[in-house]
Amino acid sequence: MRFDLTDLRLFLAVVDAGSITHGAAEAGLSLPAASERLRDMEAAGAVKLLERGRRGVWPTPAGEALAHHARLIARQIAQMRGELGAHAAGLRTSIRLAANTAALTEFLPERLGAWMAAHPQVDVELKERQSFEVARAVRGGLAEIGILSAAVDTAGLTLRPFATDRLVVVTARDDALAGRRSVGFSQIVDRHFVGLARGALQEHIDAQAAQAGVRLKMRVRVRTFEGICRLAGAGVGIGIVPRTAARRCGRSAKIAAIPLCDPWATRQLAICTGLPEELTPPAHDLFVHLASHGQSRASRLTPPS
Repeated sequence: MRFDLTDLRLFLAVVDAGSITHGAAEAGLSLPAASERLRDMEAAGAVKLLERGRRGVWPTPAGEALAHHARLIARQIAQMRGELGAHAAGLRTSIRLAANTAALTEFLPERLGAWMAAHPQVDVELKERQSFEVARAVRGGLAEIGILSAAVDTAGLTLRPFATDRLVVVTARDDALAGRRSVGFSQIVDRHFVGLARGALQEHIDAQAAQAGVRLKMRVRVRTFEGICRLAGAGVGIGIVPRTAARRCGRSAKIAAIPLCDPWATRQLAICTGLPEELTPPAHDLFVHLASHGQSRASRLTPPS
């Protein structure tokens, strides 16, 4: 049987997503092309690799064996590229990094900039995902480094502190909520909202609303936190953004920011990987760099005993 690297990456993506559709998108393939490759893989090996059902797909015992070896191969190829990059002048290498919305927009740009400037031969492939998807991507070898909420299932991952993400409600300064010291999500779900057009954070907020049995009344969706703040400041509706974004936009957007007091609104962000010793040299260096920022911040926030 002959499987190429695209086959193996696709198979891992499908297994980790539990869906051929989502796995195909993760691997950058159309659904018909992905389905044909999976059929060819099963035909070439004369063995069934996936069980298919109404709720998705899952690997057979043979598929589990293939996924195990595919992960090993993916790690070895990444290590090979990293080691070659350390010896060959001009050879570029890439690091795959998955992060949730808050990390991607509020913390990573500043921390990543200096490191990438010092490593001009290294590219970083950034993907925005919900925290549980970040954990799944790192476990499955689809990302070497992840940044996620430490509240999700992180079994099998190596974690280091990264940052604290606190969500706030932003309103116009003359809104009835503006004078509150804090507010609960259940107290605002009947209001009209301004939200993000897409992104892991908006999916997280929408999921909280669904758990409460409601659907948010969304007046408009925009692409950035700044857009949410400006529209909220103009009285279009209220929004939920990271505290760092509210502070950054506060003066120009003329908003009030009220802390959201629900437990899910304060998230400890962590940087994660599988086994650090299996990272390529550039990826290991980036992991240490990003982790050192989180640890130094945590030490500043921790009072002396």
